[in-house]
Amino acid sequence: MSPSESPCLNLSVARLVAAEAEHFAIWVLKAPYPGGYLHHDCIWPETLTQTWLAWQEMFSPRSLSFSPNMPAVQLALAPTTLVVSSPLGSTTSYGGRLMQQLGIQLWQWLFEGPIQSSLDHSQGIAIGQNQPLRLRLEIRDPDLITLPWEIMQPQAGKQAVSLSQQLLFSRTTSDIAPLPPLKPEQNLNILLVLGQQNAPTQTSRNGTLKLEQEAVALAKILENSGNVSPNGTATLVPCLVDTLVMPTIAELTSCLESNSYNILFYAGHGVPAPDGGLLFLGPDVTMNGTELAQVLTRTQVTLAVFNACWGAQSARHNDRAIARSSLAEVLLHHGVPAVLAMRDAIADEEAISFIKAFSRALAERMPIDRAVAVARQQLLTLYKFNQPAWTLPVLYLHPEFDGQLLQPLAESITELPESSLTWIGRERAAFLRPLESTTTIWRIRGGLMRVGRRQQENDLVISEKWVSQRHAEIICRGDPLDSVAGPTYFLRDFSRFGTLILGASGWRKVHYQEALLETGIQLKFGSSQGQIWEFIIDP
Repeated sequence: MSPSESPCLNLSVARLVAAEAEHFAIWVLKAPYPGGYLHHDCIWPETLTQTWLAWQEMFSPRSLSFSPNMPAVQLALAPTTLVVSSPLGSTTSYGGRLMQQLGIQLWQWLFEGPIQSSLDHSQGIAIGQNQPLRLRLEIRDPDLITLPWEIMQPQAGKQAVSLSQQLLFSRTTSDIAPLPPLKPEQNLNILLVLGQQNAPTQTSRNGTLKLEQEAVALAKILENSGNVSPNGTATLVPCLVDTLVMPTIAELTSCLESNSYNILFYAGHGVPAPDGGLLFLGPDVTMNGTELAQVLTRTQVTLAVFNACWGAQSARHNDRAIARSSLAEVLLHHGVPAVLAMRDAIADEEAISFIKAFSRALAERMPIDRAVAVARQQLLTLYKFNQPAWTLPVLYLHPEFDGQLLQPLAESITELPESSLTWIGRERAAFLRPLESTTTIWRIRGGLMRVGRRQQENDLVISEKWVSQRHAEIICRGDPLDSVAGPTYFLRDFSRFGTLILGASGWRKVHYQEALLETGIQLKFGSSQGQIWEFIIDP
């Protein structure tokens, strides 16, 4: 584990096939200390089944899913109005009490004996390193997937595990494709896809227009997450959004392959199925999770978000859940680093509240698991503890992924105080900087800088839609240490739309050409609407 990486505790739960049906084993698959790799055998108690069935009756009246013990257990708790004092001194309804009871029982079952000791030891190490502990839970038994593990809490009055920013909770899975090297990016670059919203029927023109209006509104919410805060306390990254409304599979694939996105956001109808479910992109247009996974991994999308009620649910056959069939598990299995899906249906206003808080937290460069905790807390604040909204988002992270979508602030910019030796040293170097900034720079190192949209191929990544994946190069000819002649820098363009350079007579386009760069010259890549960059040679 590197010094900057948070310690991680990975747990796995599996049914013991050779034993009776309610026998399970819990393993510690990864721990931040030697000797932490433990296991514990346990029995699923009937009381937990009763509470779980009561939960479903209260919060999921449309269907009762198979329970880990006996599906015909009678409900021990009838959904009557019951008001009790909460640990915070306020009152809570029967729903809040039931949620707390199930959360405590799940915690007590999972963290029993040596598993609790491993958690305590791991948290001590994290505190000593002044880092959060990442807790990742793998549920190998498909009948346990649908349980709301996110509500686990050690006791009444303690915070639920998925709300904490010191114990960052996510789910994970094993038997998984390894991750390629990931480099945190500098912008939120989102592809927003709105698919069929209801059961697959022919969509009218009015329905399409409504979807287009919703897409514009949702895109504006996402883009606004990258605005600088009014009081200037937060340094946010740009959020750029492209939108597809009811695309064909070819259109979706082409868009992903033609641009460099780090987030896919899908809102629409779907159903669970063995291959990761079916997305209804439009009338008579479906795409299964396996097909989507192959495109996402090929185009190196880091985070996939699904505003649909089925993304974290397993498919079922003969009233039994199918292992590794949920959309989130299938995407992780193929190598997508992070998937955020819903455990059940979520209301539109609740989803919008979550999206606003989540995208804002990502724009503040928070890791994905911490950003989910912040957004979940926002739902809890708005809709209270006795409403299930905050429990619905389910985050899956690849076991090799640290959750860092964007470069931390200290790594993404270079601040050069006037007293720095870089300014007064003998070496004459060059850099690009946004025109409005005097401290944020991208140095041209080794006599070459590559500019474009694609993260893996460029030194300066610009996520504006008119910038090509490989847009231009800045190259140095001559000796940068020659104090007399000095280096000479050129821009070489090989983009689709060209590069604009400001000269004495105004902006001129360089397209498939080379142009001499002098210190102080201004550039726009791809469009006159693009950000202005200034080229500087250190004096």
